[in-house]
Amino acid sequence: MISSAAADLAISVIPRAQPALPAVQLEGVWVRYRVPYDRGKSLKEYAISRLRGGSAHFEHEALKDVSLSIGRGESVAIIGPNGSGKTTLLRLIARVLTPSAGRVRTRGRVAPMLDVVGGFHPELTGRENIFLNGTLLGLSRRDIEARLDRIVDFAEVGPFIDAPLRTYSSGMMARLGFAVASDTDADIIVIDEALGVGDERFQRKCAARIDAIQAHGTTFILVSHDMHSVQRLCSRAVWLDRGRVRTAGRAAVVVNAFLEAQ
Repeated sequence: MISSAAADLAISVIPRAQPALPAVQLEGVWVRYRVPYDRGKSLKEYAISRLRGGSAHFEHEALKDVSLSIGRGESVAIIGPNGSGKTTLLRLIARVLTPSAGRVRTRGRVAPMLDVVGGFHPELTGRENIFLNGTLLGLSRRDIEARLDRIVDFAEVGPFIDAPLRTYSSGMMARLGFAVASDTDADIIVIDEALGVGDERFQRKCAARIDAIQAHGTTFILVSHDMHSVQRLCSRAVWLDRGRVRTAGRAAVVVNAFLEAQ
């Protein structure tokens, strides 16, 4: 029989539950681009420039020492003026871009919506493009087949699903792109201004789908200039200003500070 003292000792050494690791973590991240002063107007000019030692460049720092942690299931907006580094930050999280310095960690599968029609081919049909785009997002053929009818119904392109994408309007392509990208089982969804697709009715439909995704505990990261969407969809916001984090906190507080500074 275990004595009372031994039982107390056994209880005392049980380790405490460790806090969950963040879904996204950036540590001292810098992104630098080399931008040429003069690209040259022809192949001949470019060749001459190379023979003379190359054209002059300057270094542009898109992100400067950015550290950021986003928890699992959290909804975070990245806001700021054009050129502040918002899209660069999303590309880092989506692994489309690697940092010049620092570290980016993501835990779980990421579904980026950086360009809702970026993975489409104009000569393929809508159906073929669903399989192409779904594959790029990490879905198997069986997964895509199971989602196909739901994607077509959501995008409202039923009569045109077997027509080449070049016959679609820009709105139809955007709706199809959003329908595919948002119908995944990703752990982290990254959206760059993709909520503005379609008319007002379809935008409400997109917002409702985002609400359903968030309800399942998916981490949600949004870049948007629409402060109404930011406050409705996100609990926290990060304000980027010329590549640096100016402030971060509750979405309403950060949005108000940003608007007052404009």
